[in-house]
Amino acid sequence: MVLKRTKQKGISFGYCDTTSGQRVYPPLPVSEMADILPQQQPPERKPAPYPEEAEEDMDAKITCYPPLGQASQIARHRDGVRFTVLLETTSPSVINQDADGGDEPQVCLWHNHNGHFDWSELTLNPTTDYKDVLLINRPTDRSLTKRWFTAELPGFPKHAQVVSFTIKFRVATSKGWKWIKDTSRTPDGELHYQSQDYQKHSSHELKHFFGNLSPDITVTSEKPETSDTYLYSLTSPVQAAQGQDSAYQHHQLGKPNHSSRWFSLVRLWSPWLAPRHGKGKFELDKDGVLLSFLRTDGLHVVCLGISGVEDVMTTFINDADGNVVLKVRNDRPETGTSRVLVAVADSFEVANAAVMYHARKVVGTYGTLTADDETKTLVDDNVKPEWMEEWYDGFTYCTWNGLGQDLTADKIHTALDDLSKENINITNLIIDDNWQSLSEGETQFKRAWTDFEANKEGFPEGLKATTTEIRKRHPNVNHIAVWHAILGYWGGVAPDGKIAAKYKTIEVEKEPGVAGGNFTVVAAEDAQQMYDDFYRFLSASGIDSVKTDAQFFLDMLLHAPDRRALITEYQDAWTLAHLRHFSSRAISCMSQSPQLLFHSQLPTNKPRLLVRNSDDFFPEVAASHPWHIFCNAHNSLLTQHLNVLPDWDMFQTSHPWAGFHAAARCVSGGPIYFTDEPGKHDIQLIRQMTAQTIRGKTVILRPQMIGRAMDPYNAYDSQALLKIGTYVGMAHTGTGILGVFNVSGRHVSELIQLSDFPGTEGEGEYIIGSFTSGGVLSQPMSRGGGADAMTGLELKTQGWEILAAYPLRSFTLQAHDANAKAEKKPVSVAVMGLVGKMTGAAAVTGCDMYVEANGRLRIWVGLKALGTLGLYVSDLDSSGDSAAGVIEERVMVTMAGQPIAQHCVRASAASGKVLEVDVERAWRESGARAGWGNEVGVEVFVSA
Repeated sequence: MVLKRTKQKGISFGYCDTTSGQRVYPPLPVSEMADILPQQQPPERKPAPYPEEAEEDMDAKITCYPPLGQASQIARHRDGVRFTVLLETTSPSVINQDADGGDEPQVCLWHNHNGHFDWSELTLNPTTDYKDVLLINRPTDRSLTKRWFTAELPGFPKHAQVVSFTIKFRVATSKGWKWIKDTSRTPDGELHYQSQDYQKHSSHELKHFFGNLSPDITVTSEKPETSDTYLYSLTSPVQAAQGQDSAYQHHQLGKPNHSSRWFSLVRLWSPWLAPRHGKGKFELDKDGVLLSFLRTDGLHVVCLGISGVEDVMTTFINDADGNVVLKVRNDRPETGTSRVLVAVADSFEVANAAVMYHARKVVGTYGTLTADDETKTLVDDNVKPEWMEEWYDGFTYCTWNGLGQDLTADKIHTALDDLSKENINITNLIIDDNWQSLSEGETQFKRAWTDFEANKEGFPEGLKATTTEIRKRHPNVNHIAVWHAILGYWGGVAPDGKIAAKYKTIEVEKEPGVAGGNFTVVAAEDAQQMYDDFYRFLSASGIDSVKTDAQFFLDMLLHAPDRRALITEYQDAWTLAHLRHFSSRAISCMSQSPQLLFHSQLPTNKPRLLVRNSDDFFPEVAASHPWHIFCNAHNSLLTQHLNVLPDWDMFQTSHPWAGFHAAARCVSGGPIYFTDEPGKHDIQLIRQMTAQTIRGKTVILRPQMIGRAMDPYNAYDSQALLKIGTYVGMAHTGTGILGVFNVSGRHVSELIQLSDFPGTEGEGEYIIGSFTSGGVLSQPMSRGGGADAMTGLELKTQGWEILAAYPLRSFTLQAHDANAKAEKKPVSVAVMGLVGKMTGAAAVTGCDMYVEANGRLRIWVGLKALGTLGLYVSDLDSSGDSAAGVIEERVMVTMAGQPIAQHCVRASAASGKVLEVDVERAWRESGARAGWGNEVGVEVFVSA
């Protein structure tokens, strides 16, 4: 029987595998695709660890820190590892036991600390030290008993090896022992102790980290910009291209010594990167761009291949023995040089930063920045920081999935009218594919660009009339962008069209595949003029921004002379044009080809560019959604160091995975686009992602730090929560944020440490807040204040959470008793930003707190948008009086120097220690108008 693949909506290149969630391109032949047909359903999800009924012999749920199934790194200054285990059960024999003990649960740690084959048992002791730890998402439909256990595993491992461990337990002494592997299929955890030998050596040669290095590779030690880092620059020759054909050469970097786990970003296919993971032997299924190895001694070895310099591309492959091999392509007719950077440090983040910082120097030294001087002039003249913030932070609607590929002006007007009717006031609009004037063709790859003007069928009055009507009906729309391909359209430029008549064209050939074959493009010598004319036309038509797609077509050109002539020239022509005409309001899409990453996205000579960070959002492929978030989080490990804001692609707010996607976009540090069909919106979700400014604009609350995966070595199929970390505010006083996502296909429970949050260094105190639980807060904690500086989080399949670590500031207030005697009263305060928003801390633009001479605490908070401001005040509910009475007696709030009405100030329903100020209502009721600024300032006065 011949199996025929069902066409997937909106997917032109290959198809999306419904098991892995990843695009497959080029598609497999029919004979090999029997078990990955798109019409198959994703694998059945595994059941929750909690049994449905309470039975005497049920299994308990175990949550352990350090976690099982993951690699934990133990800093060299630590002299032991504290294990903490939470046992939760609904077993009646435990729940009903007498208060004085009886049939108690027991937990033991099994480990090979003394040697690889020498396993020992360590009994964990019951403890009440963790009774105040905040546990999130526990069952509410049944009785649940919790028991905490702890013990110290002392010393350094006897043979300096990776230590494996697991847990055995029994819910009562009368019950049998069970292994966690058997009850939940959770693999062993691993401890990677940082070697005590590291500091004995003033330097290491590269051969310490790789064996069997090719003699063709020249190694130079470099001075890194990061501390406690070894940095090596590797160069190797690559022969000259011959005629139409590029030259290829392989050089062996060697086998990674003492590698325990590895991570790589690979070329999923030409336009996109994607993560790969492994243990032990190094094996890739695609060419790698970035590699990282976690060694058994706790060191991280990061390798980066540099491309786009002198028309050489360098990636990584492996041989059958697990050696890392450099795969080098040279497009020039003279001998070229391959460049690779290797950094070694105690952490992945430091080693990764070292290679990326140095790569920027290499590109600046050897790269062909032909447009550098003109770029600087255009940036100085045409780009203002406040303009870019408006572009980055505006809530954006895109027509692609919502309105489909048969796009018309009427459909756009209908969609925008629908959004306005729902009071969804977007700031930016992207008119996606199918507005252009094109030639006839069976597929989009056979249709070519004919004219700058919009097509007459869908836009009979022209592009300018469309944008004029949009701005007339919807004055809230600040920016209107249009889509186009880097070479014009998917099928290039029509040889008989107006564009081809005006500019010199050439015929080029693309690599075989769906989009393969010959097509016509504007020649390199006319690219700058064509882009200048095109963007001038767009600007005159009311367009002030662009989404430039299919940039990988430059990489897919089959012949070396074409790539050599067009890649850099088109990138520079596009850059100059969007700087000149649109003040750099541009989105780069399908542009993760290595040459483009290093030439256009790494240099810092222009404003940060919005760049698509992964393959597409596939609304109809269920398995693609967790993979999409996982892929973006790991790609950001590289793109966080580019001069870009990663764009995690549009999504639909009425989709079954909408909350999952929305939360990920909010912690991404990038823009947020949605592509709803008319009438299909989740208004509440939109409100959680956005806020209204005092000028009536809808903005996203974007953290300043790029969100990225916090542990690069946790594979997609591991039983671990994906933690995406970001940060808001100034160093040491800002808020660390973790977006936590269950991509595993089963319930997962973890103990998340305060140290997991970005920016929580030092000895400061924090409280941790949970978004999905309505603002429930932990007890104050500090990294140096005890082992209970953690939060327990369980997520079901498709579950997500956003946690925020709010820094506490301590003050002493002056109170007076009935005899007028002064009394000192300590209080701790945290600014939480706008509550009810996924990343509400990002609404805070400034904060100042101090105790006035009269002993009263004065708090000033600047906000970029309206909403409900949350303030944690440690003693707000300590008197035992009603919250309203305490607030009326001790708290006064002003805005613009005028008191806010009492009904706009209240205690939070989730926590009596949280003061909520409804700034939005107070602003509306005050009748105030926006002045020259875009922010609103709130002052809160707290008396003792």
